[in-house]
Amino acid sequence: MKTWNAQAIVSWTLQLAVAGILLQTLFFKFTGAAESVYIFSTLGAEPWGRIGSGVAELVAAILLLTPATTTIGAALALALMAGAIGSHLTVLGIDIQGDGGLLFALAIIVFTASAAILVLRRGEIPLIGMWLRAHSATL
Repeated sequence: MKTWNAQAIVSWTLQLAVAGILLQTLFFKFTGAAESVYIFSTLGAEPWGRIGSGVAELVAAILLLTPATTTIGAALALALMAGAIGSHLTVLGIDIQGDGGLLFALAIIVFTASAAILVLRRGEIPLIGMWLRAHSATL
């Protein structure tokens, strides 16, 4: 039986939160909700950008919830949210159709939580993990 420590509990809490946010927004992307269509039309990427980003977010959520691929999912979510944040700051603005900045805030939360997951699980990232194991005696 696996022993749970504080680091594992924090990581899983963050993983569940990130996956939950990503999965919750899929409904709007895949059903063509007016706000999603507006966002991707403004970006010049409707409908392929909306559907493609939805598929990528679904993949990230699945990877985050699969122990062997958690760091890949976190890295994918981090990259997706970097794009979302960049889009908000350069084209869309913070407030989308009167949402009070909710979508921007969710992107910041997912970005920050994904970065934290990568820090907590840095030993599982292939090259970093190999380096940490090789130098653990000198650290």
